[in-house]
Parts: sequence; structure tokens; C-alpha cells
Amino acid sequence: MKRTATLVAALASTILVAAAPLARAQTEASSTTMANDLPPVDKAFVQAASSAGSTEIDAARLATKQSQDKDVKDFAHHMMIDHTRLALQLKMAAPHGVTVPMSNSDPSALESLKALHGKDFDDAYIRKVGVQGHQEAVQVFRKEAQEGQNAKLKEAAHKALPTIEQHLKMAQELAAKKGVQ
Repeated sequence: MKRTATLVAALASTILVAAAPLARAQTEASSTTMANDLPPVDKAFVQAASSAGSTEIDAARLATKQSQDKDVKDFAHHMMIDHTRLALQLKMAAPHGVTVPMSNSDPSALESLKALHGKDFDDAYIRKVGVQGHQEAVQVFRKEAQEGQNAKLKEAAHKALPTIEQHLKMAQELAAKKGVQ
């Protein structure tokens, strides 16, 4: 009986220890802002901006490996540099107690690119990450710049917006140059 109780206790603690990292990973991105008084609009901004930036960085890394086109690789390199800088600025603007997730990329966006190479990759990367991703990011940063409640986050969004808009313009020009619809 005592042995069974010890075995059950050991098994339960093993399950808890093994499940903890998984649970933490699943909730990190969505719960990091929940423990403070950050208004909902600002919480949504931190989540969306960090996810967009992380997706941009990870997709750009893929582009440097899977594209054969110099223009696409140059664009990707530019995105890695700028989005890394923007992620750091977002982290610095976040109030004390708010953790900005640094690797919460959109898995569906990355998975859809991983199997592609060459022109197929280039077209999907330009369309989904370059143009569509930046259109969505412009909306997110614009909303925070206009409606944000936290002064530092609002200012960070306002300062980052011209860069995000420039990225969208660059992506649209690249799409036009490469014939991507």
C-alpha cells in the first residue's frame, strides 16, 4: 500500500514536471500581460505586434535559405534587421511586469512556407508575409497609435508606424517587380 502511494506520488510529480514547460509555452504569449493593469487595447497590441514581428523574423530566416532570388533575400535580410530592432523597442516600451514574447510566430504562416522553394517560396513569402503581413501590422500599429491607453506603448507604435508602412511599400514594390498577385 505504501509502495503504491509512493509510486502514484512519483508518477504525479513526473507528469507535472513534464507538463509544466508545455503549459508554460502554450500560455506564455497570451498570459504575459494578464498579471498587470494593462488596458485591453494595449494587451492586444503587445500580443499582435510581437507575433507579427516574430513571424517576420522567422519567415525572413526561411527566405534566406529557401529563396534563390537576390531581391527576395535582400528584402528578407532588411526585414530581419528592422523587425529585430522593432521587437527590442517594443520590449523596452512595455511597462514593468509585462513580458513581450520574443518567439511567438504564427505557426500556420511558417508551416505554409517551409515546404516551398525557389519561385513558389518567393511568391508565397512576398504575398503572405511581405504584403499581407505588413498590411495587418500597419492596422495593428495604427490602432495602438490612435487608441492606445499606455503612453509608452502608444509612442512606440507611433514611432514604429513609418517603418512598418515603408516595409509594406517595399513589399508591394517587390510583388509588382516579381509579378506576384
